[in-house]
Amino acid sequence: MNPNSPEKKKKVVVEEVTNWLRLYDDGSVDRTWTGPAKDLPLFTPIPPYTTPVNNITVHDLQNTFPPFRLYLPELSDLDNSGNLPVFLHFHGGGFCISQPSWPIYHHFYSRLCRQTPAIIISPYLPLAPENRLPAAIDAAYSSLLWLRDVINSPEKGPVEYIRAVADFSRVFLIGDSSGGNLVHEVASRAGREADLDPIRITGAVMLHPGFVRASRSRSELENQSDSVLLTLEMVDKLLALALPVGSTKDHRYTCPMGIGEEEIRALRLPPLFVGVAEGDLMRDTNLEYCEAMKRGGKEVVVHVSRGVGHAFYMNCFAVESDPITRTRTDELVLAIKDFVDHHHG
Repeated sequence: MNPNSPEKKKKVVVEEVTNWLRLYDDGSVDRTWTGPAKDLPLFTPIPPYTTPVNNITVHDLQNTFPPFRLYLPELSDLDNSGNLPVFLHFHGGGFCISQPSWPIYHHFYSRLCRQTPAIIISPYLPLAPENRLPAAIDAAYSSLLWLRDVINSPEKGPVEYIRAVADFSRVFLIGDSSGGNLVHEVASRAGREADLDPIRITGAVMLHPGFVRASRSRSELENQSDSVLLTLEMVDKLLALALPVGSTKDHRYTCPMGIGEEEIRALRLPPLFVGVAEGDLMRDTNLEYCEAMKRGGKEVVVHVSRGVGHAFYMNCFAVESDPITRTRTDELVLAIKDFVDHHHG
């Protein structure tokens, strides 16, 4: 056989994000975790289950666009019929990695589902670099339209359950890391484009959102590797693979605080809750976003978690073993619940 034939040609890595992603010269992507084996369980999908665990069932809907993971609280009676708020959750991962079935999301969002209580709907978003932005934004917005249409859907099973117990006038967008960017973009688009009746977006929750600038912030220089879930290399390389070709991190998708005060003031946004971690390398740009939104007349609740880094609450190992991480996670869940309780449709 000819050694130069296509069958023998070896793929060449053209870009690599350490431990997370390898992009090859043929355009294919390998997202196999290559970091420490002890961390692999954080990124091994949890299958859905219909037998309640801690009063929660988990379901996957595959015949929708995008597909969804659902967290549904089990109700002891029908008193909550039509009364449960809905979280529409957008996962993080720099727009390039992760999925909502990973344990890092499962443990936190199943807890939030139980303690609020609330329905949580999390779309499986298209990933870059195969699907650069705005693909994830479009899919996230489509998930909002899907939720709008659920009220008239004839579908049975978990969709029927959502129709029965959801309060469609109390929908909260929620996202972590780059999912926080999606929350801002979906809320902004909904404010200028859509008739979402009977949906009402009552609030937007951004947890350690991936807001950055092309120039380094002080917190980026101080906290270059604050956790297994984020390093400065990941920020630089994942966003380079996700943003429209030729863009810098000053793009509005990653730097919404840079669009200008007049445009910010014109945005129609719901009340905002922004979770900021003191040790997050994006701490300073998160706070800059909060100040820009406040100057633009938006209602902003800022919750600062002391002594912890980016997405600390998603490291379920640390939540179980480290008292500070556990305490800060408890505080964050209670703060989100308080935000929800104080904002009604």
